Amino acid sequence: MSTLVNVPKNGGLTSRNSSKTSNLPVWSSWIDEFFNGGLPSVLSQNFNSGISLPMVNIKETAEAYFVEMAVPGLNKSDFKIDIDNQVLSISAELEEESEDKQENYTRREFGYSSFKRSFNLPETVNEEHIEAKYNEGILSVHLPKKEEAKQKPVRTIKIS
Repeated sequence: MSTLVNVPKNGGLTSRNSSKTSNLPVWSSWIDEFFNGGLPSVLSQNFNSGISLPMVNIKETAEAYFVEMAVPGLNKSDFKIDIDNQVLSISAELEEESEDKQENYTRREFGYSSFKRSFNLPETVNEEHIEAKYNEGILSVHLPKKEEAKQKPVRTIKIS
């Protein structure tokens, strides 16, 4: 589950040995590179179909949060978007079936793929006015902030 919060990208906790006598990475760096470089593509795939977990962009403005998910090849009716206990869940399920009948044989194939992404919503989100749209392979979810949470413009106070 993800949280809608600003986090620096790839802010790893390990670093390479800066000594000029050794050009080898420290042990913890090897482990970090293994888990961050080698496994995510394997762990984030649905083994039945090879479909990977959709990538997500999250943007915050003074007025709202915006979640964009790259999911080409789907229809808007394939998605299910729920909010439960300040958790936004986006999921989709696809079932494919094909049948080829020839004179001597019948070939029938079917497949199933799905994904689900969940995000903890901040208390500042106005859940009653959340909107979603799907256009050209991008699912966009608009999460407006409550009025009291919106950033107010700078106000100058005169001294009397």
